[in-house]
Amino acid sequence: MFKFLFFLVFFVFITCSYSYSDIYVYVDDNGILSFTNTPTSPDYKFYMKESKSEEDYAFFVTDSRLNNILKYVSVVTSLEKELIKAVIKAESSFIKNAVSKKGAKGLMQLMPSIIKKYNVKNPFDPSENIMAGSKYLKKLIDNYKGDVNLALAAYNAGPGNVNRYNGIPPFPETENYIKKVNSFYLNYKKN
Repeated sequence: MFKFLFFLVFFVFITCSYSYSDIYVYVDDNGILSFTNTPTSPDYKFYMKESKSEEDYAFFVTDSRLNNILKYVSVVTSLEKELIKAVIKAESSFIKNAVSKKGAKGLMQLMPSIIKKYNVKNPFDPSENIMAGSKYLKKLIDNYKGDVNLALAAYNAGPGNVNRYNGIPPFPETENYIKKVNSFYLNYKKN
């Protein structure tokens, strides 16, 4: 009986003592992210509230969930799912809680203006993020009369830069981004 009570008390103590805490992030000058639940300096900024949901702990979105989202979003936006997936790969490498130095968030790296424009409640929710990013990409493709490369340039560097240069801006980052997305896209089309 004593052993039973000891294990019962031990089990209750262990399960009740586990607590959830907030997550903080620090971005260094090279853009490297450091996460902690115990910030050691004021340079760490609040990132997210830790949740009890197992899926919230996942760093990457699962393949099956991603495929389901891509199928749905592809139908809604009339974009090829391989193109959407290629943009996600180039933007975040499928890291659903990615945050850039410029404040872009989630899988498709939505800027605050896009988050607001498409009424995104949680930019780290894969479904919301991919839907908003894909609607924005579709709008850009339509604005540039079907020219996907111009749309990708606008997605990366902003429509203002594409319009200013009357084409793809001469930014190495943007030029490399377009090449990467096209390479990923062709690879996804083959498979």
